[in-house]
Amino acid sequence: MAVLGIVAEYNPFHNGHLHLINEAKQIDSSAAVLCVMSGNFLQRGEPAICNKWARAEMALKSGADLVIELPFCFSVRSAYFFAQGALKLLQQTAAVTHLAFGAEYDNMQVLSSIADLLANEPIAYSRLVKENLATGKSFPLARSLALQQYMGKRSAELQKILPGSNNILAIEYLRVIKQEGLPFTPILIKRKGSSYHNTELSPYASATAIRQSLLASHGLNELNESLPQDSLNILQREMSDGRCPVSLDALERTVLFKLRTMSLQELSDIYEISEGLESRFKEAANYSGTIEQLLKTVKSKRYSLTRIKRTLIYILFALTNEQVKRFDQHGPLYLHILGFSSKGQKILQEMKINSQIPILSRGKDMKKARDDHPGTVLREMIDLDVLATDIYTLLYPNPLQRLAGKDFTTSPLRV
Repeated sequence: MAVLGIVAEYNPFHNGHLHLINEAKQIDSSAAVLCVMSGNFLQRGEPAICNKWARAEMALKSGADLVIELPFCFSVRSAYFFAQGALKLLQQTAAVTHLAFGAEYDNMQVLSSIADLLANEPIAYSRLVKENLATGKSFPLARSLALQQYMGKRSAELQKILPGSNNILAIEYLRVIKQEGLPFTPILIKRKGSSYHNTELSPYASATAIRQSLLASHGLNELNESLPQDSLNILQREMSDGRCPVSLDALERTVLFKLRTMSLQELSDIYEISEGLESRFKEAANYSGTIEQLLKTVKSKRYSLTRIKRTLIYILFALTNEQVKRFDQHGPLYLHILGFSSKGQKILQEMKINSQIPILSRGKDMKKARDDHPGTVLREMIDLDVLATDIYTLLYPNPLQRLAGKDFTTSPLRV
């Protein structure tokens, strides 16, 4: 039986995600779907619209068979490290045979050729990246221009490919497969519907448009066409219980407090802070009263809005360069199960036999793994996941729901 690996955020699970699962299953109607999903904080530097268990439930009720959490230290990183952490976690299941992913551009040969270049990094290409960075450009733009310059005849084609957020992740998945020698057969599914940044609602609306509607308190009626019924039902329950919607704005005072009380030295130790960015953050925090104002002040030609938002999350969690080095050296060290179907339970049983890392199925498993490994990288990784959930619950609209320790008391969902 084929086991299809999918990396996702499901923020929230919408019709485009359902389309990808259904299309991927065309290779084998009996295939199981194993998802690695970000937890409560995401790759673009934001908290999820609803918690990880609710989003896992949406996926399980729409065709997924097993949902595993991507640890915080990988889920909040840039595209390459996000992809690397997720695919290494899929490898650790010892069960996945295929990797299914979506992209705006569906020519596997072209995407694979770009991934080959990034995996091998020819000297001439690396020189072009450095030259573009030296002019003050952000890394994504510098890399994009370097690829166009290096690949010459495909420059016009690359101008269409590289801005696509799903294209970027697709390229990084292919790059990691090549670099790590992972035994996954890639399955490329053409993205259906609106682009990631499109804010108009439609049957295949982007997650961005759906979140904007939820945060604008428009209710769920205008999302009837954009979400599977199960996703609508789960969102309705989470909203009624006061656990949704959650936004970055809810962290406003906490982030400003953190920035104003940290020293420049403490800030300089934070992951991805360099070249005087600590001073830029410090000054902006002193003269900003909102996150929006802070972001606008710090953003520049060199530092994109997404990178700044990610860096705010690193600051909030005091994620340092030294920590990240340890996490990248070891890779994911456990499989935290968020939910499974009956088919997923069979895969889980095989994983328990074949996987080389611990499988944490229940809340007490998470607590025991943490308590039994003091002073280790595994303990450090779990502590960050637990802290992420504890901070996330503070963002719930209903104060009665803002309890800590959910990772130690919540069992996987069975669908």
